[in-house]
Amino acid sequence: MKKLKVVFFGTPDFAKESLAAIHHSNHEVVGVVTVADKPSGRGQKLTESPVKKYAAENNLTVFQPEKLRNPEFLEQIKSLDADVFVVVAFRMMPKILFEMPKVGTFNLHASLLPDYRGAAPINFAIINGEEKTGATTFFINEKIDEGNILLQEELPISPDENAGSLHDRLMEMGSKLVVKTLDGLAENSIVEKTQPQVAEPKNAFKIFKEDTRINWNWETQKIHDFIRGMSPYPCAFTTLKIGEETKGLKIYAGNFEISAHNQEAGTLEISKNLFRIYTKDGFYSPTEVQLEGKKRMNVKDFLNGFHSFENIKIA
Repeated sequence: MKKLKVVFFGTPDFAKESLAAIHHSNHEVVGVVTVADKPSGRGQKLTESPVKKYAAENNLTVFQPEKLRNPEFLEQIKSLDADVFVVVAFRMMPKILFEMPKVGTFNLHASLLPDYRGAAPINFAIINGEEKTGATTFFINEKIDEGNILLQEELPISPDENAGSLHDRLMEMGSKLVVKTLDGLAENSIVEKTQPQVAEPKNAFKIFKEDTRINWNWETQKIHDFIRGMSPYPCAFTTLKIGEETKGLKIYAGNFEISAHNQEAGTLEISKNLFRIYTKDGFYSPTEVQLEGKKRMNVKDFLNGFHSFENIKIA
């Protein structure tokens, strides 16, 4: 099989897994492009991306351009004479860059395109109660996640799986799909196909803080899917009124029951051994939470932190 020269573009752990898979494959990584080091934590110490850390540990050449259109950067990448660019969890690329390699530039996306184009496909597959998702490799064009499909693989979603565990399974599966795509391109055995035209494709827009609040007027199943789809990050939340104080409460996991009741949605039933929030058609019982200003904990430890429950309610 022909060995392809690859420039890899990516930033988080999800991308690092694909970089490692390419590095251990028959193909050659001739350059790695990732974000600039960013200050983080109390000391605002510069932090390297997971992709940069892996590249440095394996003596791979790293580029960290502030702007992808920088002429000097473009010249450096061009001089690598790569056959193909691979993009995983990176930012939008200008045409002058993605048209550079001979074979083309392809992206790994964590959904079965054309569904769930956008920044949060893993979260929304679970939030919407999907029973399956998958990964897609496709050639990049000027539109977001709309290029010709190269390869796709499906992955089942279990009823109680959260976004964290699905992320990890897709990360592993996706890294293998990236290498499979490189092999197919090297052998000229992949027939690219245009994405199907869907009247109303399911979207996976970027999630902001205000999008993570739980609506207790929803059906119980929808609330359960919303919470697991947001867990562990960015995490769904509600607000508690504790006496005169109002505090955010992140909910990472819980159990639910669909049953008839005469309680108003959002009513809290709480005691030493019970934490139940009524919904439109049942109730939800959190099992893992984090009160604002506290650490993440199981619900038993959370309830043990209170001496009285009389003045606690959903705000």
